Amino acid sequence: MSHREPVWHPVGALSDFEEDKPEAVDVDGTPVAVVRTSEGKVHAIHDVCSHANVALSEGEVVDGEIECWLHGSTFSLATGKPTCLPAVEPVPVYPVKIEGDDVYVAVNVEL
Repeated sequence: MSHREPVWHPVGALSDFEEDKPEAVDVDGTPVAVVRTSEGKVHAIHDVCSHANVALSEGEVVDGEIECWLHGSTFSLATGKPTCLPAVEPVPVYPVKIEGDDVYVAVNVEL
């Protein structure tokens, strides 16, 4: 069985997330950076840089990308793919759903 149904976990209210400011959350034991962009989209990306094993949530968000503060690698919030060296491996991105003002993330499936 390759397709799994998402298991949704509440991570906070939409109003709790500042625009373009990553928030570190623990989702069922998985470190996740949740980002609400200035365009109003909410992304959930694994909160560990694939290059240096540090928290991406401590970096900055610019133009739909999150930057690792340690070496400057950047990752697409939508795909998790690195867009700047030194990182070459993508990081997982997770589905997000919003119901009312509540934000939910599923970490048992990746986008």
